[in-house]
Amino acid sequence: MKLKSLIIKTEVLHEFIRDKFWGYFIKKGMGNCGKNVMIKPSTSVFKGIENFYFKGDLKIARYAVIYSTEAKLYIGKKVDIAPYLKIITGNHRIDKVGYFMFDGNYEKRPEDDKDVVIEGDSWLGINVTILAGVTIGRGSIVAAGAVVTKSCPPYSIIGGIPAKVLKFRFTIDEILKHEKKLYSKDERFSREVLIAARKKS
Repeated sequence: MKLKSLIIKTEVLHEFIRDKFWGYFIKKGMGNCGKNVMIKPSTSVFKGIENFYFKGDLKIARYAVIYSTEAKLYIGKKVDIAPYLKIITGNHRIDKVGYFMFDGNYEKRPEDDKDVVIEGDSWLGINVTILAGVTIGRGSIVAAGAVVTKSCPPYSIIGGIPAKVLKFRFTIDEILKHEKKLYSKDERFSREVLIAARKKS
């Protein structure tokens, strides 16, 4: 029993050291990386790190797969992400006659790669997939297993395949009160912006 416990502790320590070591270099290679960003490169796959823009106070748990080859990935502050996240900012071009899609050696169009934005104060459950062009509105929750193919408004709770708005965390009056406590005046959403965003969803 003691040997098994020692082996587990040793494995955890090795993973911690690998994450610290490789995490340092990955963060240095990003477009921008703020403070308090936790990533797990020992168990994750990150491609296109020069297109990553992380504001800070971010946790990305184990087994993440993030591909951002041409478009950018922006993640705001105070974002918590559970294991098995998948983010893909691009797609194959499928309209060219005489080319195998597998080869991928022909020019992409602007619409083939689109930025992904995860605004601050968001929580993404386990095994969430986010596809190109999606914006997760500030203060939102993405339910476990969701496949997000379109953007969601601030303070929404979304889930399903494809994901849709299930409900909102707060009423508009509650959001205004919430943001007054947390954000400066120029950062806060106005009532009009929140109403318009909800109408679009």
